[in-house]
Amino acid sequence: MEEKVPSFFRFEDLRIYGKALDYGKWVIQNLREAHNENESRFNKTFVKSAMSIAVCIAEGSSRSKVQFDHYLKNAKTAIRECVVFTTMAKGLGMLNEAQTERSRELLMEQTRMIGALIISLQRTRHNDEEETTLNEVSDADDNIVNDDYGNETNFDF
Repeated sequence: MEEKVPSFFRFEDLRIYGKALDYGKWVIQNLREAHNENESRFNKTFVKSAMSIAVCIAEGSSRSKVQFDHYLKNAKTAIRECVVFTTMAKGLGMLNEAQTERSRELLMEQTRMIGALIISLQRTRHNDEEETTLNEVSDADDNIVNDDYGNETNFDF
């Protein structure tokens, strides 16, 4: 059995990152070839939004948990943009019914995955905060000294 070596860039190990890249490729492969300048601009903007999903995940993964949460929310914004572009592309005849449904399915899957990752980050961040608070309380207890009258005095060093 072959052992998977973690990549240098940690975001490459995230399943959602792979799904986002796959969606970007899907958009490029499924958009009808542009017949005029307006369609060309539309295609470029759609592809840019699709790729923004992966870019936000990559950039956010190198940041703090709070910042990663922010970048994941930006990725969800890019997903909503892609829903709009999908609907518009269908209306312009650039995607057929099956392609439109497939695009929406892929976007819904990514939305669920990113939502789960956000919840996981918030949960671990909350646990980290609780642990920090418990450590601070424990450290503060070490600084309490009883005087001769039984009164507690806290010496912060």
